[in-house]
Amino acid sequence: DLFAQAQQKAPCIIFIDELDALGKARGMNPMGGHDEREQTLNQLLVEMDGFDTQRGIIIMAATNRPEILDPALLRPGRFDRQVVLDRPDLKGREKILQVHTKNVSMGPDVNLVEIAARTAGFVGADLANLVNEAALRAARRGSEKVAMQDFDEAAERVVAGLERKSRVMNPVEKETVAYHEAGHALVAESRPNADRVTKVSIIPRGVAALGYTLQTPTEDRYLMRRAELLDRIDVLLGGRVAEEIVFGDISTGAQNDLQRVTDLARHMVTQYGMSETLGLVTFEEPRTNPFLNVGGAGGGREYSEKTAQAIDDEIRAIVADARERVRETLTKRRAALDALAKVLLEKEVVDRQGLEALLAKYPA
Repeated sequence: DLFAQAQQKAPCIIFIDELDALGKARGMNPMGGHDEREQTLNQLLVEMDGFDTQRGIIIMAATNRPEILDPALLRPGRFDRQVVLDRPDLKGREKILQVHTKNVSMGPDVNLVEIAARTAGFVGADLANLVNEAALRAARRGSEKVAMQDFDEAAERVVAGLERKSRVMNPVEKETVAYHEAGHALVAESRPNADRVTKVSIIPRGVAALGYTLQTPTEDRYLMRRAELLDRIDVLLGGRVAEEIVFGDISTGAQNDLQRVTDLARHMVTQYGMSETLGLVTFEEPRTNPFLNVGGAGGGREYSEKTAQAIDDEIRAIVADARERVRETLTKRRAALDALAKVLLEKEVVDRQGLEALLAKYPA
């Protein structure tokens, strides 16, 4: 019926959003058989094969999961021209913000270029949400204009989640979180390749975060050097090592940090060829992506147990070396660590200006 209507209303465009919902590769159903989705896919393929391309009808589709599409959809004569829409760059984010703020009354201090620079990695939906959240915050405080502070707080909510001030920590937990976040911030400020810290907070946010250290990239990045990855690992370990130094004990608060550290170290060894011990080789095939025509079979391990052990040893060595570097940094800057944790316990939040003022009293 869809294609029949298109024939009647030509010239026109048929647009199928979320193509992966009906275009998933056949045979992926673990229960076997042909469900309605596969029947719909088969009918779509039949309609596209019998379609008259001279009638002025264009068929377009969108998906954010191209790797699971049925290869038959991508054959010549069907969806044979693929356009990859990446996350917007600085200029793109600025243009998107201009669109979404067109009907928003903004204060004179609002700088869309600066907001775009602070929102590296945001997609269009994130930026639309950012503008909407900023407008809501302005309305809550009774203002007719959206100020830069509203955008700052809205970006914080998008990145870190909703504040959960109702979640009350006991004094021991609060002190642990304060030192944990102070450790992250101090290490970040001590590493030349780390993104700058814009805010440190011990106010719980989201589902599980009891505190957070907000780092803002100053530019879009497309490549990461080995030194940058190592600095990122150092920053992630800053919280756990600070707990070890101050309390002589550790908590569960570093679980997510350790997961990210392990993932980074593993990628360095198995995908980026950044291991001096194992050399310039990779050990993991990227997942197959027929949409982009890249990747191998993926999924399976194609090396020996001995090599697997060497990979594990190298990952542990990278993390162990980082831990020692971080321990040395925080031990040398113990006075600054104590001072920052104390301010966090008193004020709960330290912004960039406050952090710079504090660190000026305790130079490295």
